[in-house]
Amino acid sequence: MVASTSRVSPAPASPLLRRRPAALAAGAFLLLSVVHLAAHLAGAERLAEVTQWFVMPLLALVVWAATAGGRRSRLVRWTLVALGFSWLGDSAPDLSSGDASFLTMVGFFLLAQLAYAAAFWPRGGASLLRRPLLLVPYGIALGALVAVCAPHAGALLVPVMVYGVCLTVMAVLSTGVNRVAGVGGAIFLVSDALIALGAFVPGFEVPGPFSSGFWVMLTYLAGQALLVVGILRRDASQIEQTSVP
Repeated sequence: MVASTSRVSPAPASPLLRRRPAALAAGAFLLLSVVHLAAHLAGAERLAEVTQWFVMPLLALVVWAATAGGRRSRLVRWTLVALGFSWLGDSAPDLSSGDASFLTMVGFFLLAQLAYAAAFWPRGGASLLRRPLLLVPYGIALGALVAVCAPHAGALLVPVMVYGVCLTVMAVLSTGVNRVAGVGGAIFLVSDALIALGAFVPGFEVPGPFSSGFWVMLTYLAGQALLVVGILRRDASQIEQTSVP
């Protein structure tokens, strides 16, 4: 009788634990995120603006350092593109004002969502697209957001609707990466919903002692960070699988 040579590989260690530069970049990202959120709470608007310019480059550095040493996968390359467009979206409000500023920001973040969707598309078969009933909450959230914002959006309604659809598609596709990325995509969706409500619903404020800006950035930073953690875990798992004889 021939013994089976198959075995179950242990879960891959986090890339952040294996690479010191990635761990240092992750620590810097977390520290700067705390400073940024504290600036929002303290009403230090200039500090909040400046720190926002650097959080996405640091998160991109985490991805870059964690995947150094070989040819980066398609998933990682598209993720870096998405983080680059996110950084441009973060910076856009400081380059102009009014509708032009808002549309520029939306445009860059639209490109970021498309880049994330391109990164996740090959794993679409493992996402919630295979379980239509679980897509219902995403559809309800998108429909409710459009319905609430539409009466006040004016000429911006079409670009906002296009962005909302792309954002929702990204969030759904992220569930095919793994559970961590799926949670990150959902939180990112919440963050942008808060931006839309603040922009188009007169008098909208998140209830409680903290400002809507604080909650927008908390959910944005958490969503992006969880997407990156999930993506790096998936990438490490793929490398582990290809290296096992």
